[in-house]
Amino acid sequence: MGELFTPTHLIVLAIVVLVLFGGKKLPELGKGLGEGLRGFKEGMKGVTDEVNKPVDNATTTKPNETVQK
Repeated sequence: MGELFTPTHLIVLAIVVLVLFGGKKLPELGKGLGEGLRGFKEGMKGVTDEVNKPVDNATTTKPNETVQK
């Protein structure tokens, strides 16, 4: 069956995309895709930062609640 992403396949794919979307729309599509990926990376970074953040007992209690020892 062969590999999926050979240079010939990529060239044919590029030609099909160029025919379907035209030369004027390709920069807009690339910009939108780049912004989407950037936002996804920032979101993932925020999630991993939140997971790795140390837990502070003072912040987990309610404001009017005292910690009993």
